[in-house]
Amino acid sequence: MEPPSHAAVGGSDENEAPHILIIRLSAIGDVVMASGLLPALRSRWPHARVAWMVEPAVVPLLAHNPRVDEIIVWPRSEWRQLWREHRYVTLAKRILALRSTLREGRFDLVLDLQGLLKSALWSWLSGAPRRVCLIGREGSHWLATERVIPPPEGSAKRMGSEYRHLARHLGAANDAFVPDLAIGSAARDAAREALSASGVDAAIRHYAVLCPFTTRPQKHWFEDRWTALAQRLLDAGWTPVLLGGPGDRTAADRIAAGMPGLVNLAGRLKLDASVAAISEAALLIGVDTGLTHMGSALNVPTVALFGSTCPYLDPVASRSSVLYEKLACSPCRRNPTCGGRFDCMRALEVDRVLAEALRVASLAP
Repeated sequence: MEPPSHAAVGGSDENEAPHILIIRLSAIGDVVMASGLLPALRSRWPHARVAWMVEPAVVPLLAHNPRVDEIIVWPRSEWRQLWREHRYVTLAKRILALRSTLREGRFDLVLDLQGLLKSALWSWLSGAPRRVCLIGREGSHWLATERVIPPPEGSAKRMGSEYRHLARHLGAANDAFVPDLAIGSAARDAAREALSASGVDAAIRHYAVLCPFTTRPQKHWFEDRWTALAQRLLDAGWTPVLLGGPGDRTAADRIAAGMPGLVNLAGRLKLDASVAAISEAALLIGVDTGLTHMGSALNVPTVALFGSTCPYLDPVASRSSVLYEKLACSPCRRNPTCGGRFDCMRALEVDRVLAEALRVASLAP
């Protein structure tokens, strides 16, 4: 491999213009929490060229951000389909083409935020002379030139703490890491149009976004409690708005059944339009899911309901709060031992959630 022609990204000269590649392929919530690296990197190297490698579903989160110079897409699902169809020659050509794209980027620094073998392989294939692996699992750190392991934080864990630590490791100032979600005008127009068509005037900003849906049942709050909470919000003069992805429509319909005042937009907005809808909300309540993390990132009054997972207890944003009932078995993550009772989430009563939501909504911006 030819040596890079850009900065060695090891000094402190702010005039350096390194080519930097961020690899965080999936998990919307993690991309949200890692977005603070963009202003952090810009503060460290103002003239850097920054690319982000990601899977297609997450592209809308980055597409409008002027601090991302290039988005490199790994169409993982398409490649799996080619493998299933035994189209090995086509697949090999696609792999080589993506490898060429990475090499053509002539990256000086690659940040593997995923820390898995699949992300480490792309980091290694880029040929960058400095490849930083964050934490590192599955032996991924053996393909890096550098491994960064954040120190344990105990119960004081902050939102995006591992990415904050990486920013400091790279020489960025502590206050340079700020969640960075950019909203495009078309996405904002789409969100406002959908809200308006449902009878919500976004200019009033008195609607509450509810984000009940995530990938694992042990992270869910119970549907009857969402229904009860939505009714209580309606009674208090709020308009509850359900958000989620296309796969959440059936569950959203159950929650919304028989509640004409609840606006159900689950699966009806694209991801970037969902971000726009959240940005103009007066309140957000959700479980451990990417949409909830967006509320805190956008400084919308947010209440996060955590149970089997506890990604952070300090959301950093002044108008965000985490409700988490730590039991002897929590956080169990992917291995619940309660026989499906999900006691940690059951401990979060509607009255408590509503009271906390109204409290954060009353805080001054």
